[in-house]
Amino acid sequence: MVELELIRAAQSGDRDALITLLRDIEQHVYRTAFYILNNEQDALDAAQESLVRIYTKINSYEEKAQFKTWVQRIVTNICIDKFRRNKPTVSIDEHELVFSDKQNVEQEILNAYMAEDIQEAINQLPEHHRTVIVLRYLQDFSYNEIADCLNLPLNTVKSYLFRARQQLQSMLQEYHKGGVSG
Repeated sequence: MVELELIRAAQSGDRDALITLLRDIEQHVYRTAFYILNNEQDALDAAQESLVRIYTKINSYEEKAQFKTWVQRIVTNICIDKFRRNKPTVSIDEHELVFSDKQNVEQEILNAYMAEDIQEAINQLPEHHRTVIVLRYLQDFSYNEIADCLNLPLNTVKSYLFRARQQLQSMLQEYHKGGVSG
């Protein structure tokens, strides 16, 4: 994710290195916040708060853990705090469908409905299940990285992922039968 030299330069007070570092991670931070909170404005707020915390706490980063794990822990904790403060509301945003001439329009519509249904199913998961699903499948974290990030035992992470996958499978079963809920 980020070069170690850049992190060290930022820690030693190089302002340009710190700004470069923050720019390198800002999309990752926002994407994680959005997947956890499922609300653009809340995600922007959480991402900004995360970047400020990283800016102020960069010297507390130790090379014991990967930098992305350290960043992810900050983002996840801020999102969890925000989620607990504000009970989530379902946001139904209008999504503009853009069709390419090369693809089947019917398939594009089905894919759009499926993506919405998957996101809605993820949003219905309990907070701890949603978080591990986002980290594993949307942020591509390993089980060990998730355990480090969330400060959980590895077997707990595996258990959460197993249960979350079962819940998602149950919620999305109609796709296995060829139906669409939209």
